Amino acid sequence: MSFAILCSGVALGVYLPGLLLRRDLRRLGIPAEVFVLEALLPEERRRGLRRTRSAFHRDFRAAVAGHKLARDPTPLLDEVASTALLQRWADEDRRWFVVLSGFWLPLLDRFRSLARGVLDVELCHVDSVDSPSFRATAAFSGIGHSRRLLDAEAGCVRSAILATREPPVPFSRRERPIAHGGGWGMGTYAERAEELAQRGWPMDVIGCELEDAGTRAAGSRHFLADPEWEPWRGEPGFPPFGEVAPDGTASYRVPDDHHAAFELVREAPFVLSKPGGATLLDSLAAATPVVLLEPLGDHERRNAELWERLGFGIAWERFLALDNPRADLERRHLALCAAREQVPDHAALLAAERQA
Repeated sequence: MSFAILCSGVALGVYLPGLLLRRDLRRLGIPAEVFVLEALLPEERRRGLRRTRSAFHRDFRAAVAGHKLARDPTPLLDEVASTALLQRWADEDRRWFVVLSGFWLPLLDRFRSLARGVLDVELCHVDSVDSPSFRATAAFSGIGHSRRLLDAEAGCVRSAILATREPPVPFSRRERPIAHGGGWGMGTYAERAEELAQRGWPMDVIGCELEDAGTRAAGSRHFLADPEWEPWRGEPGFPPFGEVAPDGTASYRVPDDHHAAFELVREAPFVLSKPGGATLLDSLAAATPVVLLEPLGDHERRNAELWERLGFGIAWERFLALDNPRADLERRHLALCAAREQVPDHAALLAAERQA
């Protein structure tokens, strides 16, 4: 048994869970490899992604509009590279696939004609409803069976890919909230973090570009994933991450088995962020509540509704109206502590189902 984990390097919302799933499967003694769709794009198309990232980071309205217009990118892939990958899978007799980005489905459909046997394909949804990549490729959804980690319709977390299973940091030791906008730094987190800093919450803010640390609220720290790093170059691994010094420089490090930003999440009384699926998984892993900012699209809106319904998060406006925010956050932290002990490990489920 060997799993091919198919993800995207656009933002980090399915990329990081893919790396964590690979880690967890390997810990169970099961071979697993991560494949990044954008590695198959021609270089000029990848340069376009860099420009899009900068535009979406700087203008959240453009990001929201862009996600509404998401299209199947497979016609843009390099045909030689795509064919070579499918032939490699055939030569390796690949049959076990976990699809974290729906944009892989048209290529998997092509691969069925080369495969030597029946494929076992799980469509693994990180978000609580179909994300844009799965909506754009819905015609190919019959290739596999769907499984949701977060389930908006059922109102629960069915299974999870967690950065750690270590016990959460006690809430009494948590002092600095963290604010971020996902891998592309999208949303209103920077403005909201500035507002909270002025209200007496010194923030840890994760930016997207070095320039993001240009204005610093009193007591706040700024962090950054290396802007030059790209997940589709070389062996897929965690992004280099570090604190931005007052002089505007940053030194980066790369943990072996999780994303470094998660260490800030573990120490925080809350995360201030738009409600991406991977952000909610980190919330569960760290038992850190989320103060929910404006969503990127309908899938994130449903994520936010689920996290509020479960008592794990609170909308920005309601958070500001709290008389005793720390007491409210501690209740949500305890709810997350209880829930994470009951949520099945996704890698263990995959292994058990296929060894039965």
